[in-house]
Amino acid sequence: MAEITAALVKELREKTGAGMMDCKKALAETQGDLEGAVDWLRKKGLAAAAKKSGRVAAEGLVAVATAGTAGAVVEVNAETDFVARNDKFQAFSLKAAELVLSGSGDVEGLKGTAYPDAGRTVQEELTTLIATIGENMNIRRSAKLSVPAGVVVSYVHSAIAPGLGKIGVLVALESTGDTAKLNELGKQVAMHIAAARPDALDIADVDTSALERERNVLAEQARASGKPENIVEKMLEGRIRKYYEEVVLLEQTYVIDGETKVRKVVENAAKDVGAPVKVTGFVRFALGEGIEKAESDFAAEVAAAAGQK
Repeated sequence: MAEITAALVKELREKTGAGMMDCKKALAETQGDLEGAVDWLRKKGLAAAAKKSGRVAAEGLVAVATAGTAGAVVEVNAETDFVARNDKFQAFSLKAAELVLSGSGDVEGLKGTAYPDAGRTVQEELTTLIATIGENMNIRRSAKLSVPAGVVVSYVHSAIAPGLGKIGVLVALESTGDTAKLNELGKQVAMHIAAARPDALDIADVDTSALERERNVLAEQARASGKPENIVEKMLEGRIRKYYEEVVLLEQTYVIDGETKVRKVVENAAKDVGAPVKVTGFVRFALGEGIEKAESDFAAEVAAAAGQK
């Protein structure tokens, strides 16, 4: 059983918005298991169904690169936001994305790749950059998408320079239609992905464990209504459909018009593009997503600097 600390209660409150006493009780009921406590609160109707977006806590940049039918995205972390404004760090991040694009797409392969005109690997170049800038850095993750025909389109939200920002998106559209029209469609779908944060492309891609967990929570909520079991089943079906509409890209409501399903938007685009269009994949990287940064006690830091205890 995990120790139920004030920090754990605080984290549960931040995740769920539930009251302190309810959070303490939930943690006690689940032997200190944080995710179990989230579910416990949701079953009791005391917490909203929060998406697992993770807390954005790390600094650095997300960089993208595309070339027709392929695209790549990479996240390079640093200790402070100041480094993200550094020209050398920006150049390294962009080059890393280009190397992912021309390589296999995985981080370990990227680290061992020769860095252009440097006589060393990407990892060795990063080590040199760390020594130059004086701050720890890390290539956290990378991804690559490609299609046999069509386009892979990128979008960077709130870009600080071309191809660089805090949220980077790739979307792959397979089609033999007009490339310019495909790029236009891809850009809009990528913007939707940046805003709507889907977890899966279609229903078949939904993580089975996540779905089962959601089903259990929703079933308990439905049964709490006191309705007969046959009504509960219908309620559950409706709530699962709603869950799909929240986490599945093709089932989401298109943020551009606020009413059409993304699936229908893609289908309708075939007429304008001149050929059927299929979304074959997407990637969304938000800087620092899922990384927890230790909170600092500023007063304690000042006292320590002054030689006080």
